[in-house]
Amino acid sequence: MKIENPNPIQWHFSERAQQLQSSFIREILKITQQPEIISFAGGLPSPATFPVDVMKSAFDKVLSTTGTTALQYGPTDGYMPLRQWIADSLSKNGAKIVPEQVLMVSGSQQALDLLGKVLIDEGSRVLVETPSYLGALQAFSVYRPEFASVRTDDDGLVPASIAPVAQGARLLYSLPNFQNPTGRTLSVARRQELVETCARLGLPLIEDDPYGALSYKGEPMPKMVAMNPDGVIYMGSFSKVLTPGIRLGYVVAPLPLVRRLELAKQAADLHTAQLTQMVVHEVVKDGFLDRHIPTIRELYGNQCQAMLDAMAEHFPASVTWTKPQGGMFIWVTLPAHINAMELLDEAIKEKVAFVPGAPFYANEPETNTLRLSFVTVPPERIRKGIAILGGLIKARM
Repeated sequence: MKIENPNPIQWHFSERAQQLQSSFIREILKITQQPEIISFAGGLPSPATFPVDVMKSAFDKVLSTTGTTALQYGPTDGYMPLRQWIADSLSKNGAKIVPEQVLMVSGSQQALDLLGKVLIDEGSRVLVETPSYLGALQAFSVYRPEFASVRTDDDGLVPASIAPVAQGARLLYSLPNFQNPTGRTLSVARRQELVETCARLGLPLIEDDPYGALSYKGEPMPKMVAMNPDGVIYMGSFSKVLTPGIRLGYVVAPLPLVRRLELAKQAADLHTAQLTQMVVHEVVKDGFLDRHIPTIRELYGNQCQAMLDAMAEHFPASVTWTKPQGGMFIWVTLPAHINAMELLDEAIKEKVAFVPGAPFYANEPETNTLRLSFVTVPPERIRKGIAILGGLIKARM
């Protein structure tokens, strides 16, 4: 029986809920689902890299041999054999990571939310790169911090620019390898300087590393967590090397912090799915990633080069861009008078999409910037899309 209610419910949303904003990228992706659109917008890994048969075999094995355990509730901190595997993989160059420092999370986006929950109060200062990963800005913004931008250049974050804005800061968020959105990589010397600077200032340093394995040359950069395990919070993910659909990431932190994160996770979702953790462990335990990741590197490297070649051919000389050595993104800087948001409107009419750069800035957005992703677009469509985009840019010169 339908209840007649003359007084409709009045929804009183919290101040926090009223300030929530959708991800600009996720909104663009709704448009780019149309097959005729050549989309350089999404930061999505290529489906061609998903090891479907390997994952299927692992699911079958886990369910047939340990199904009742896999389908049961699990511990909040995660499946111990997988945590041990992660700890062992990070225990290099003299660093010793123990599995008790590893917390499994439902995608690294949850790690960002948990870190915000336990480290940020309203008005807390949070240091971020210029520009920075949009997902991190979105996750931290829920807790109403004061963002302070740290300077970057073509070589990434500039450690010398930290001290002037570090007073009272709760954390510094960095993405040192093939950064989203710029594709830049922090040099070894700057990594050492960054770790030493944060240690001297007593400033927790977040090292977000979803792309570190995707070096086109296959030479991984040293991890900052190995330089100072007591002061660096490391975030990793299986999304870019296996599949994002399993929503499995991890955070490695000093024991006092990881315990607080675990308590926050208990309140959020009790635990990450036991089944997917056991399946991923089954996949990775015998060295599968060592065989699989080179195929991803080759594919992405070829498509990156196809885009760089097309940009050199079709973009005006006044446009500049990064030349990444790994990862998934190229960052473009247009002449100052060209607004990338307006350019996007024109591009979509021509069936091409990208992400304007302004949403990646915590402060003082540069509206003449944009991000291009090449990993889900085959070379012939890359060339076509870049030719169209180059024509639109030339028309605005």
